[in-house]
Amino acid sequence: MKRFFIGALAFIGALSILFVVGVVGLLMLAASSKPGVPSNLVLELDLQQPLPEYTLDTSLAGAFGEEPTSLRDVVEGLEKARTDPRVKSLVVRVGQPGSAAQVQELRDAVKAFRASGKRAVAYADGFGEAGNGTGAYYLASAFDAVYIQPSGDVGLTGLVMETPFARDAFAKFGVKPEFGKRAEYKNAVNTFTDTSYGPHQREATEAYGQSLFNQVVKGVAEGRKLSEDEVRALIDRAPFMGQAAVDAKLVDGLRYRDEIHDELKQQAGDGAQLLYVDKYLERAGRPNQTGTTIALIYGVGEVLRGKSQSNPLSGGQVMGGDTVAAAFRKAVEDPSVKAIVFRVDSPGGSYSASDTIRREVQRAREAGKPVIVSMGTYAASGGYFVAMAGDKIVAQPGTLTGSIGVYNGKFVTSELWAKLGVNFDTIAFGKNATFSSSDQEFTPEQRTQLESELDTIYLDFTSRAAQARNMPLEKLQSVARGRVWTGEDALERGLVDALGGYPKALELAKEAAKLEKDAPVRIVVFPRPRPTGQVLSEMLGKHEADNSDDEAAGSQAVMSSQLLEQVRAVYRVGAKLGLTGQGAEGRMLYAPVPDVRW
Repeated sequence: MKRFFIGALAFIGALSILFVVGVVGLLMLAASSKPGVPSNLVLELDLQQPLPEYTLDTSLAGAFGEEPTSLRDVVEGLEKARTDPRVKSLVVRVGQPGSAAQVQELRDAVKAFRASGKRAVAYADGFGEAGNGTGAYYLASAFDAVYIQPSGDVGLTGLVMETPFARDAFAKFGVKPEFGKRAEYKNAVNTFTDTSYGPHQREATEAYGQSLFNQVVKGVAEGRKLSEDEVRALIDRAPFMGQAAVDAKLVDGLRYRDEIHDELKQQAGDGAQLLYVDKYLERAGRPNQTGTTIALIYGVGEVLRGKSQSNPLSGGQVMGGDTVAAAFRKAVEDPSVKAIVFRVDSPGGSYSASDTIRREVQRAREAGKPVIVSMGTYAASGGYFVAMAGDKIVAQPGTLTGSIGVYNGKFVTSELWAKLGVNFDTIAFGKNATFSSSDQEFTPEQRTQLESELDTIYLDFTSRAAQARNMPLEKLQSVARGRVWTGEDALERGLVDALGGYPKALELAKEAAKLEKDAPVRIVVFPRPRPTGQVLSEMLGKHEADNSDDEAAGSQAVMSSQLLEQVRAVYRVGAKLGLTGQGAEGRMLYAPVPDVRW
C-alpha cells in the first residue's frame, strides 16, 4: 500500500510538470503567431494606475499573466511610433499617472511624439471628481488637446504634503523609540519621535513642495498657453465643473470617450484601428535593438542585502545588493558593452548593501565602462549612495534626491509587553550583547557607541559624495545634512548633472562611449531575463547557477494577487509608522519620503 501511494504521488507530480510544460508550450506557440501592426492606427494608452518602473522575472510574468506595462515600455513605444508612418495619433485616458518624476518622464515622451507632427489627445471622465486631480491634469496639459465628460471636473487644486507623527501613539502603547540621526534634516525618524513638523523638517518639506508646485505651474502654463500668474489664480479657484473648465481654458471641450475615439479614427483615415502602446511595442519591436551595446541595469526599491525580490505586502520591490552588484560584474565582463545606464528608483535602505552596489559602480568605471545614472521617482539617501559614483547623474525636475545622512536605533517594547502581562528576563554575555535588544534601553555607553557609528557613517557618506561630485567636503556637507531636494534644486547644488529621463541618459551614455549622437545602439538589460523554463525549474527546487555571480544575478520573485490589496493598504500605513520591520538592517540610509497628494 505504501508503494502504491508513493507511486500515485509521483504520477501526480509528473502530470503536474507535464501540464506546466504543456501550458508554456502552448503560450510560446501562440506568441509565434501574434498579429502584426495595422497599416493605419491610433495608439491608445490607459493611465488609470501608475506604471511600474521595473518588474522582476518578467519571463515568468509574461508566461502566466499579463505582463505589466512599464514606464520604459511607454517611453520606447512612443519613441518607436514617432517615425512609424502607420501611427497617426495618440489617445490617452488619464487617471492616476504616478509621481512627479513619472509624470515628467511621460510628458517628455508625449512632447517628443508631438514634435514629429503627430497629434496627441488626453481625456478623462474628470480630473479628481471633487478630489485632487493636479498630477493627472499636469500630465494632460502636455497634449495637443484635453477633454473631459460633460459631467466631469478639473480638480487642479494644488499639492498637499502629509507626514504622520506617532510619538503619542507609541507612548500609549508603551513603545519607546530610541534613535539617533545625522544630520538635522534627516527626518525619517521624526515620525516616531515627534508630534508635528519641527523647524528643519518644515523648512525642507516646504522647499521641496514649493519646487514641485512651481514645476506644475510652469508646465501647465506652457501646455495651455497661459501665464504662470493665470495658472496660479486658476489653482486658487479650482475645482472647475464642466463648462467652467472650458471657459477657464483648462480643457478644449466636453466629450465622451466614444466621441474622441471616433474623431481620431476618422482623422487617421479609412480602416483606422486602435492599438494599445504595449501591444504596438510588442509587435513592432523596441527601438535601440541594433548597434553598439549599452547595458541597462535597474536598481529599484528599498536597498537591502541579498537578492532583489518583490514584496507582496507593499506591492513594491527590493533592490538586492547582491543582485545589482552581480549585474554590474556581468556587464563589465561582457566585451560588447561600451557603457552602462543605471536606472535608480529608491528611497534608500541598508548602508552596507548600498556600499556593495556603489563599489561595483566604481569598479565598472575603473574597468573603462562609463556609468550614467538615470533617477526615477526618487534616488535618496541609500538611493543616492548607489548613484553618486556614476560618471554623470540625470534626474527629472521632480525627482526626490539627496537626503545625504543616516539614522539608526530601535524600538523598546518592554513596557508594551508588560501591559499585556508578558515580562522578559535577560541574561547577557558581553557588555553590549543587548545593544539591539528591544527589551532594554541603550545604556550610556551604548548610546555613545551609537552616536560614534552615526558620525563614522555620515563622514564616510559625505566624503565619498564630495569626491564623486568633485567638490570640497565643506561645500558638500552644506547641501547634505540629511536634506531632500527636487532634481531641479539638486542640479543647482551640484548633486546631479542634467535634467531628463531615459532619452537624456542614453544620450550621455553614447557621449561617454565616444559614439556619434545618432549612432545606433543596442540596449541590453542586465541581469539578462531568465528563460521561463529556468524560472520554473528553480521554483521546483532545481538551481542552475554555476557560481556565486550567476546565483546573485537571479532574484527572489513573489507573485501577488488582487486579494492582497487591502492587506497592502494596512501595510503601507504600518511602514510609515515604522511597524513593518523598517530598520531591521540597522544603520539605515533611508529618506523621509513625503506623502504628496496631488
